[in-house]
Amino acid sequence: MKLTRKLVLAKAKASDLESVKKLNCWGCSLTDISILSQMPNIKVLTLSVNSIASLAPLSGCMSLCELYLRRNMIPSLSELSHLRLLTHLRVLWLAENPCCGTESAKYRLTVLRCLPRLQRLDNQVVTEDEIALAMMEGEVVTTPPVSVQTQLSTNGLPEAETENDPHNYNMEETNKIREELGMKPLSRDKFPSLSSPSTRETRSLIKKTHTLDAILLLLNDLNEEELRIVHTAAQNRLQTYTLDPETLTESLQVQKTVDIQH
Repeated sequence: MKLTRKLVLAKAKASDLESVKKLNCWGCSLTDISILSQMPNIKVLTLSVNSIASLAPLSGCMSLCELYLRRNMIPSLSELSHLRLLTHLRVLWLAENPCCGTESAKYRLTVLRCLPRLQRLDNQVVTEDEIALAMMEGEVVTTPPVSVQTQLSTNGLPEAETENDPHNYNMEETNKIREELGMKPLSRDKFPSLSSPSTRETRSLIKKTHTLDAILLLLNDLNEEELRIVHTAAQNRLQTYTLDPETLTESLQVQKTVDIQH
């Protein structure tokens, strides 16, 4: 069953999709939720006890805070890649989906590595110790194959042009940095893909956030000496926001002198 505009407005008691902030579609036999790509302001979404297989339509729901997906048909944890950029997401209930598997501890650590901002997963509070452990022992969630995304995505929106794809943007930028540091480039499968944003503003926000994710991913591969180089570069960059032009010029001259001496 397809989630329609009429059904959304009736359940949310709203006049238009953009004004919907809470939606409860528990047990509606849903398989197609593509209309959610048109609801950027949704904050609390209940989709438990349905037959949903793809989370791609949720990638543009940038205001989403709580997401309930218990007892659906999510086939793989790779679908979580569509939730990576939802920076406000704090509550996720994913239990009783095929993707959860039989090893509950491994499943939980993998989800938390992919979505470390979560505060509650499957109705259990997430601790700081869990997040730290997840970063070491959780599996890396990869992006679903393009062919699978094409089959599962039903939002009817055209695919983004390659040169404008934020996925390409952050991969190229990250590999450029790696090249400058004398490191091997990362392959494309290290980066989560995105559904095409419906607005230019959303696209811009996603690009900025995705670039930050790429930089944070890169940090995991750096050794102590390389991290110090990044630390120095970051400090110099921060000075452009905290110093007046005259002080900045003097500071940069001092730094240049120190670099020459070393």
